[in-house]
Amino acid sequence: MKRNTFALTALTALFFAMGFITVLNDILIPHLKVIFDLTYFQAALVQFCFFGAYFITGGLWGKVIQKIGYPTGVMLGFLLTAFGCILFYPAASTASYPIFLGALFVLASGVVLLQAAGNPFVTLLSPGREAAALTLTQAFNSLGTTVGPLFGAAFILSGTAEYASKAAEAQSVQMPYLFIAGVLILLAVVVRLLKLPDVRDAAEEMSVANNDGKTSAWQYKHLVFGALAIFCYVGAEVSIGSFLISTMKDVAGIVEKDGAQLIAYYWGGAMVGRFLGSAAMSKIEPYKCLSFNVAMAITLVVLSIVLGGKAAMYLLIAVGFFNSIMFPTIFSLATKGLGRFTSQASGIICMAIVGGAIIPPVQGFFADSIGLLLSYFVPVICYCYIMFFATLGHKAE
Repeated sequence: MKRNTFALTALTALFFAMGFITVLNDILIPHLKVIFDLTYFQAALVQFCFFGAYFITGGLWGKVIQKIGYPTGVMLGFLLTAFGCILFYPAASTASYPIFLGALFVLASGVVLLQAAGNPFVTLLSPGREAAALTLTQAFNSLGTTVGPLFGAAFILSGTAEYASKAAEAQSVQMPYLFIAGVLILLAVVVRLLKLPDVRDAAEEMSVANNDGKTSAWQYKHLVFGALAIFCYVGAEVSIGSFLISTMKDVAGIVEKDGAQLIAYYWGGAMVGRFLGSAAMSKIEPYKCLSFNVAMAITLVVLSIVLGGKAAMYLLIAVGFFNSIMFPTIFSLATKGLGRFTSQASGIICMAIVGGAIIPPVQGFFADSIGLLLSYFVPVICYCYIMFFATLGHKAE
């Protein structure tokens, strides 16, 4: 048990790194939009390439982890993500948007491997308290998403107005991403040295105890419903984060650099909510916490559309707090009792994270056609499906 506690503590670095890297996309979108004179739809392709990697590689990584184990999966995930960061250097030198997107895809593939290994690793290390443990470790993911925008504002957006050419502006991302690559390589070395426990045997024992005769994770209805809920959750959260800086500029006249600092409150709210949620779910059923948070998110987004102005900005930032427990709670409810199919289920859920690739361009399309603020009806629809999963879908079995 002590070894499990030590392993869970070590995994907090993994979740911090994933959050830090993912949220930098919110900085890249307005930055690259200006550099390459993109529409909202074209700028949202940053998220399409990043989260598209989840759909393309998620199932593959689930099978790989089943063969190599969770600790090795974490180590390789750090190394692949670092390689993607390094590719930003030649991508920026060419000042080509398509090459930027290619580098993002490689980086994202490493993050997918980290997700596919990290989330089930935590649940298998925490039998009986899966939702609370995953929410707590995910809080460090939110710490990464809180620090990330501040890092991006200081080292990526800070000099935008001073650059004399498109090439010089594009190259502003080189050193920050090389620094991140160095840290990730160091984390891979640390994971190798720690010799974290492999929990595949525990997963197999769980399957034997269940004795439900299932031959595939796809046969569990609550997993399928949960994967769709993850699709909607990631799509809604990423879409709001992607357009929040532009919304601030549109409704309140806030420049991109200041907006990047304010967006830290959106992700910071998720961090606070996860710490509080982890404590709450030790006393309240996870699905009840999920239902309440989804209802609040729907209310806040609808009010932002209706009220507009600075009120909309503050209401959308507040959504971050209620997003907090959604991913870990959906994940733990969707994978509960899957035993030896847990790694396959994790791969399926990672594929569902492609919602972050699909929903932002959809919202971007509506932002170009009906206006940015009205386009937020798209995440509202996503939250409505999550409400179904919270109330009925997770009980499908």
